[in-house]
Amino acid sequence: MIIKTGNLLGHALALALGLAAPVAIAVAASGEAAIAAPAHTVRAELTAPPHVPPAIDRKEPARVIVELEVVEKEMQLADGVTYDFWTFGGSVPGSFIRVRQGDTVEFTLKNAHDSHMPHNIDLHAVTGTGGGAEATFTLPGHQTRFTFKAMNPGLYVYHCAMPPVGMHIANGMYGLILVEPPEGLPKVDREYYVMQGDFYTEGKYGDPGLQPFSLEKAIDEHPTYVVFNGSDGALTGDNALTASAGETVRLFVGNGGPNLVSSFHVIGEIFDKVYFEGGTKYQENVQTTLVPAGGSAIVEFKADVPGNLLLVDHSIFRTFHKGTLGVLTVDGEEDPSIYTGQQLSEEYPAPAESGHPQGGH
Repeated sequence: MIIKTGNLLGHALALALGLAAPVAIAVAASGEAAIAAPAHTVRAELTAPPHVPPAIDRKEPARVIVELEVVEKEMQLADGVTYDFWTFGGSVPGSFIRVRQGDTVEFTLKNAHDSHMPHNIDLHAVTGTGGGAEATFTLPGHQTRFTFKAMNPGLYVYHCAMPPVGMHIANGMYGLILVEPPEGLPKVDREYYVMQGDFYTEGKYGDPGLQPFSLEKAIDEHPTYVVFNGSDGALTGDNALTASAGETVRLFVGNGGPNLVSSFHVIGEIFDKVYFEGGTKYQENVQTTLVPAGGSAIVEFKADVPGNLLLVDHSIFRTFHKGTLGVLTVDGEEDPSIYTGQQLSEEYPAPAESGHPQGGH
């Protein structure tokens, strides 16, 4: 049962925060689940980035139980730099959710007892008011529930939609939900979860210690950090993604924003397929794909030769000065028919006369 205590407080707080439909009304009107759910029930496996739940092999829709907890906690933003993140499931981005088209999803949002703020969730995969935001207004120490049918296949962003929405997103409250088509996605060897986000701190890039959120920088859209998976270095060093030469790799790419569009690119590879904007159509042989704030893309490629492939936002100053750098380490046998590595490095003969020809005689 949904906990209904505190509805008066929720009502007052919702009004104070400017919500269009207070939670007390939403809860009273919804009652028990009105959607006819399939008899078969499963519990969704949720994973923290860069990991992805296994592909769904069910042949029929199911009633899928999803329980996600909001956790506010201090974590590393960069080496020597920490930040008070607000998270879905304890990670930034939040837990990856994988369901099947036609599933009936019973979604419970919990807000940890030590949270300081009310939160909710807007899942872009939901057809219904606020994507579930109104139905999940959740005070600290409470839980809320609603049910939706996963009607459209694709890769969708979810995020907190509590006012001020931008601040909740800027503090890390976003993630991805995949609605697989009934026939599933084509099989690949590896799948990873990569999501970009921009962060706004009072201190400059690299200033040590716990950094507070800067509303002024957020409004001006001047991020201090632009990172993959919630921190500078989340996908480098020991955290690098891995694959072997000859394997196919699928990246579920999201952009939580809240402000910047990503020019997602992998240096040293060409995307064989890009399901642009996370939909069901794909483009082939793509070098860089735009991922809007609040949007996604699915990219696939075969890692043909070994080496370190760099994941970047090709708005390139962000990569080398604000953090959007990841690594996919590919091991295996060299294939000089595809790539030789350096074959020549030497000084070439200087011209007989000083200076370069300027044209003419």
